[in-house]
Amino acid sequence: MTIVNFTPLPALLGGVLIGLAAALMWWLLGRVAGVSTILGQTFSTAEGELNWRLAFIGGLLLAGIGAQWLVPGAVHFALSAGYGQLIAAGLLVGFGTQMGAGCTSGHGVCGMSRRSPRSIVATLLFMGAGVFAVLGLRLGGAL
Repeated sequence: MTIVNFTPLPALLGGVLIGLAAALMWWLLGRVAGVSTILGQTFSTAEGELNWRLAFIGGLLLAGIGAQWLVPGAVHFALSAGYGQLIAAGLLVGFGTQMGAGCTSGHGVCGMSRRSPRSIVATLLFMGAGVFAVLGLRLGGAL
């Protein structure tokens, strides 16, 4: 296996920005920056919750658009699967985040930083499942 484009400085900067955003969300709003929960509860929460949730989701979308605009060609996207597979994968991820009561951002970033036992176990499980899936694909299903 070859690492084609190892870029430690942009990766470090991205990690710092994710950590800073999660910390600010916790300090300023008292909320965990769990993307799946924020998205999943956007239209089913109490009054007064909608605005910050829409701002958060809009910020995610605008950040991607802004990155593409500021550094053209830096974001490479190629859909190797069909749209049916893409929809199925999205539904499976949504089901998994509901079953696990959170996603990688909620458990992996915010929960681990708070030393939540549930988040530590969840992160170990989904990282292990990811490693297993990648190995299975790389080895041609030999697992």
